Amino acid sequence: MTEKLYYTSDDLELDTEVLSCTQETDGRFRVVLASTLFHPQGGGQPSDRGMIGSANMLQAIQDGTDVIHFTDAAVEAGPAHIQIDGVLRREHTRYHSAGHLIAYAGEKYGWYGYKGNHRPGEGRIVFQPVRLTSPVTAEDFAAGATDLVAQNLALSTSEEDGKRMVTWGDLPVYACGGTHVPSTGEVGQIVITRVKEKKGELSVQYELKD
Repeated sequence: MTEKLYYTSDDLELDTEVLSCTQETDGRFRVVLASTLFHPQGGGQPSDRGMIGSANMLQAIQDGTDVIHFTDAAVEAGPAHIQIDGVLRREHTRYHSAGHLIAYAGEKYGWYGYKGNHRPGEGRIVFQPVRLTSPVTAEDFAAGATDLVAQNLALSTSEEDGKRMVTWGDLPVYACGGTHVPSTGEVGQIVITRVKEKKGELSVQYELKD
């Protein structure tokens, strides 16, 4: 079982151990580490990238209790140093956290954000009604999310029934395994590009400005 340190640490470097490395049919190499900081693809958040030794780590995925790391070259079993691409991690973290803030903004209108895509260029939150809903526009979502950014609320994490719980300030707490900014102010400017209602659901598309 891979020790998933990304749940508790925002570090970008780690000395760990390569447990196995096998070549795939597509030419990539499948690497299992004893412990990892690489956040795997999942929950709408893209995989981290970086280095395992001198090999490029191209994609990480969850596979049962292990995290599988795909590299462009073989790595030897034994001690290894890993390095996460910090610029890419920060972009993913900002987009993922923005999704939370947009979801919070929708709650006051009776909408619950239950899934999302947090890939840069594809940002989208899908909402379901949880009570009698009010009409809501792109401007409403933008105003609500922008207000939460301006409040610069501090991140808070906890554990409940074995699940990692996340919130900022006194906002509602949700189970989430993604990466998150330490304060809402670090998300930056959120732009709502489209709001569309179809078959009783609301789809809100967004992007971030640097």
